[in-house]
Amino acid sequence: MAYSLLFIASLYVFWLLLSGIYTPFLLAAGLGCTFAVYVLAQRMDLIDRDEVPLSIVWSVIIGYWPWLAREIMYSAWRVSRVILSPNLPISPQLVEFKPSQKSNLGLVTHANSITLTPGTITVEVDQGRLLVHALTAEGASGLAESEMNRRCCDLEEKRPR
Repeated sequence: MAYSLLFIASLYVFWLLLSGIYTPFLLAAGLGCTFAVYVLAQRMDLIDRDEVPLSIVWSVIIGYWPWLAREIMYSAWRVSRVILSPNLPISPQLVEFKPSQKSNLGLVTHANSITLTPGTITVEVDQGRLLVHALTAEGASGLAESEMNRRCCDLEEKRPR
């Protein structure tokens, strides 16, 4: 029951943030639509309680996202310097490595984090291995034993089994 209420509340808050208009009629219509979406999602068996472990939400919001935002900005700065350099010092590489994550959620988190940082993109995730395209040798050098790998493992360890 608590999970259902949390799901409905999060849908409604999301709707309120996107709406921006708070008249009584629209608030009631939004709540009605939220219940309709919840009922349809239940009937279609789309709601899986294990997909988003709520126990790590605060660790992600407070610890991981700010760190990732900083990494994205730092990588964007490095890529901008490479692109604007007169001699264009790029050395594109494909790097395959086995990250330390054990679960699919951990692998996807790591792969998406790599893709979000400019200059690198995860091309393939296959049998616990990542294939990453990097714009420079510097970007490719420390992928396997990186801080990102460690932080994704930390998140994975906090996840309930």
